[in-house]
Amino acid sequence: MKNFWNQVFVHKPRFSWQTLKDYLLILAGSALQAFSLRVFLVPSQLASGGISGLSQIINHYTGWPIGLMVFLGNLPLLILGWRFLGGPRFALRTAFTVITFSLFVDLPLPFLPSDGLTDDLILAALYGGVVSGIGFGLVYRGRGTSGGTDIIARVLSHWRDMPVSQSYLFTDAVVMLLAGLTFSWEKALYALVRIYVSGVAAETVSQGSNVVRTAMIVTQQPAKLKEQILYGLGRGVTIISGRGGYTDKEQQLLYCVVTRAEVPRLKAIVGETDPHSFMVIGVAHEALGEGFESLQAET
Repeated sequence: MKNFWNQVFVHKPRFSWQTLKDYLLILAGSALQAFSLRVFLVPSQLASGGISGLSQIINHYTGWPIGLMVFLGNLPLLILGWRFLGGPRFALRTAFTVITFSLFVDLPLPFLPSDGLTDDLILAALYGGVVSGIGFGLVYRGRGTSGGTDIIARVLSHWRDMPVSQSYLFTDAVVMLLAGLTFSWEKALYALVRIYVSGVAAETVSQGSNVVRTAMIVTQQPAKLKEQILYGLGRGVTIISGRGGYTDKEQQLLYCVVTRAEVPRLKAIVGETDPHSFMVIGVAHEALGEGFESLQAET
């Protein structure tokens, strides 16, 4: 414990505009998560995942403030996360997320309807999932975590070598089981729909729309085709040495990354340069580096 606090006070993160941007993203994400909880999930008795879901269940029986319970429940997890996942950056950003989320949840805001925005469980699950997912995505883009399930899942992955996806499934399954016993099994099923929608929205926001296409080309005209892609399309090309499985002959493969809009032009270039080429086009979630989003990140 002494070492924990020593690291907190000794560490002095260097200020930068990127750091400020990260914290603003985390702040906005926490606010959206709290909004979703207050106007969609709590009024409809749809349990969130992790510590928030457990806090909802305890609130149902005791009336204790949800935000306060989220904060208290995350304190030991923050220390555990520091121990296993390491680093002041992780602890400080996650602590900021937890604190702001807890405040937003319990902050008295009279303009928010106490009985929620809708009585329809389907609408509550869908909109609650989308709004909270956007919030999660913003937190992830700010290089933070939302605490709770995030910490538990990563610690389980580190401690028991359990895949992170299975860790999330395990922790959320426990909460959904308790939610079914507390609220109803029907509402627990709607809550599972919300968790799925939230995950999709979070992934979309955190990864952005920078979906690109990768192309692997087997050609008998590698030099000529390389020139056409480099100067005709303006994209870089990587040459990979290979051997044909059927012919057992040495040959060169071209690998390049293009945007979705550039795929037709790439097909036309390959078809005109070497109609006998073999090309495979795949999907990549993100491209970083020259010609795409910068890899340089400020700390």
